Amino acid sequence: MLLPWNTIDTVLLDMDGTLLDLHFDNHFWLKHLPQRYAEHHGVSLELAEAELLPLFRQHAGTLNWYCTDFWSRELKLSIRDLKHEVAHLIALRPDADLFIQALRKAGKQVVLITNAHRDSLSLKLERIELAPYFDRLISSHDYGFPKEDQQFWHALQQDIEFAPERSLFIDDSLPILRSAARFGVAQLLAVRQPDSQAGPKDTEEFAAVEDYRALLQGL
Repeated sequence: MLLPWNTIDTVLLDMDGTLLDLHFDNHFWLKHLPQRYAEHHGVSLELAEAELLPLFRQHAGTLNWYCTDFWSRELKLSIRDLKHEVAHLIALRPDADLFIQALRKAGKQVVLITNAHRDSLSLKLERIELAPYFDRLISSHDYGFPKEDQQFWHALQQDIEFAPERSLFIDDSLPILRSAARFGVAQLLAVRQPDSQAGPKDTEEFAAVEDYRALLQGL
């Protein structure tokens, strides 16, 4: 895939499902947490899932959905501790590190923007050494709005002074990419297979990253 690198000054990168394999998060929320919730509350796994899934749907796309403190209070469990139990599943997507290093070498401003809570961000950066490659690491919790919300993008622009028309943004969430498009971010890419243990997904109107090395042409 040939990107117009001469028109891109800033590269904004999501974390989960974009740089990191989404398998960790999917396994945690859909398997590990329901199991631990069932054990903690003395209910069956089926009942645990029946209680949790409507809650997940209710808060999807809001800041609460991404907040470990919210879920710890709501479920009366330490989400931080439970995530540590399966932290061995945290993994980099193939060649994501080479891609970021090449962006830095080319002089691009490289910024991580994630909806992940700072607790989750810290846990992942303990396992995968990504921080040195970024100019900034930003959690949407810093601003009080998730990336789905236009107010996130206004806060981001005030914070890092980037030009949307000269920026590339890569994310595995289509609603978030659409939010970035509304704000005017010129170059947008989805991710074809965010979870290595699941099949490829339909990225609809967005071109998709399949191989990070292929994006480096012309950089």
